[in-house]
Amino acid sequence: MSEITVYQKPTCTTCKEVHQILKESNVDFEAVDYFTDPIPKSKLKELIQKIGLPIEELIRKKDQLYLDLKLNQKKLTENQWLDLLAIYPDLLQRPIVEKGDKAIVARPAKKIREFLAPPVTSDVPPVA
Repeated sequence: MSEITVYQKPTCTTCKEVHQILKESNVDFEAVDYFTDPIPKSKLKELIQKIGLPIEELIRKKDQLYLDLKLNQKKLTENQWLDLLAIYPDLLQRPIVEKGDKAIVARPAKKIREFLAPPVTSDVPPVA
């Protein structure tokens, strides 16, 4: 199993860009098409915690489905959002890239480069 998992919709332009960046960087990853292989509610909850944003920030608010369901007029709990995302995966921002205990929404696609970069450490000891 890869260290990096990309939750994507293969026809999504940004998802394609992230896929290409990872391939060009020789990064081993697992791609999950969450339209054919839905993300279980428990995994969605875990990803949201790893991203560190409220679930409302991960909703595609310009999506026609969001507007059709009049979700802008409703105040939903996290559990209600999770239920909706399980039924309507199109509402979820994408792609989501998971690595260890962190995850991001890679929008724009170039955010993936920062996410993959090793943390900068300094060999210089702190000044006392």
